Amino acid sequence: MSDGKSIEVEGKIVSVLPGTMFKVEIAGGHTVLAHISGKLRKNFIKIAAGDRVKMEMSPYDLEKARITYRVRDERPVSRPAQRRRY
Repeated sequence: MSDGKSIEVEGKIVSVLPGTMFKVEIAGGHTVLAHISGKLRKNFIKIAAGDRVKMEMSPYDLEKARITYRVRDERPVSRPAQRRRY
């Protein structure tokens, strides 16, 4: 859904700030200030420290970004086997 002028990057949430703002570390150790896009707010997608996210950045201001997607973990969740009750 990018307009062609934005830069799409992936990063890791470093800290959660008030007002749905986040500090996100991108490749090379650079840290940016990011906020959640409207679709994530509308669908109540929760984002916590340590999550990997995709963001859109304007080429004019490389210190701010908009979080557009939360990347799921690659490893499956291991659950204990359920006991059958007869």
